[in-house]
Amino acid sequence: MLRLFSAQHDCFALSRPFRISRGVKTQADVVTVTVAADGVIGRGEGVPYPRYGESVETTLAAIEGVRGAIEGGAGCEELLRLLPPGAARNAVDCALWDLESRIAGKSVAALIGAPEPERLASALTIGIDTPMMMGAAARRIAGAPLIKVKVDATLPDAQIAAVRSAAPDAALIVDPNESWDRRMVEAMQRVLVACRVSLLEQPVPAADDAWLEGFVPEVPICADESVHVAADLDRVAARYQVVNVKLDKSGGLTAGLELAQAARARGLGLMTGCMISTSLSIAPALHIARMSDFIDLDGPIWLAEDRAGGVRDEHGYMLPPAKGFWGSP
Repeated sequence: MLRLFSAQHDCFALSRPFRISRGVKTQADVVTVTVAADGVIGRGEGVPYPRYGESVETTLAAIEGVRGAIEGGAGCEELLRLLPPGAARNAVDCALWDLESRIAGKSVAALIGAPEPERLASALTIGIDTPMMMGAAARRIAGAPLIKVKVDATLPDAQIAAVRSAAPDAALIVDPNESWDRRMVEAMQRVLVACRVSLLEQPVPAADDAWLEGFVPEVPICADESVHVAADLDRVAARYQVVNVKLDKSGGLTAGLELAQAARARGLGLMTGCMISTSLSIAPALHIARMSDFIDLDGPIWLAEDRAGGVRDEHGYMLPPAKGFWGSP
């Protein structure tokens, strides 16, 4: 089966700045892969992440390195050996899943033997700002079932309290993006409990989390930067109670499903996350989200304009993309 393979850099402006402890984003830079065969086209998207040493240029170069194999018919299992985890493998893997779905005339859900994606509660994110501004942002989305609060090490107690006061009924995820240290994690336990936080996501740097082994938190702690693929669970399971599966970390839906299933087998909680991306990144992640305790897939909501036919947010509930967008014939 002859295939045609391409990859390109696409840029999507954000509707407003997105602030986390590492800096501010005003646009989403993604790599879009297409694989064509038998008159149909499969698409996938990856988001290069500087935190993992990735750029658009290195991602495109990695994808170009597997052109011959993909055009020659390599599939998702072979791709696991051809590329390491990351945005490049994610874009290619998801394009291959989409292509297989269209050639087979079956949805990706049917191919993996799972229910079709449906309406799911997904976090709405409040970026770092003053406590007053974060409280105001929380009031605007106060009816949402789940809110994610980005913080750093400056005023996290006041920021979390402001959001909780403005949104008294929402479940809260607090995400310091590795900006805390051990002393702050310990000191913040009282605040997290008082503000009824449901989950603390990756508070300390992945390289400095060994002390979490044996630590008993008041609020469950979720591994994000500390976990990429199933092989990481031998280390992570002793330090965290929940793992965040992101396809750009695992390197696609194939490895993401493996990680999610392995985490569940160990009794760990499960979260599905994303980068700031378009709906082409989110559609495959919905197959992890259906298994998850916490869902954080609001990347496209930050865009001034998403890809046509993508996911939609209804007051904190995510609706799947239109039929035929990705993973359905």
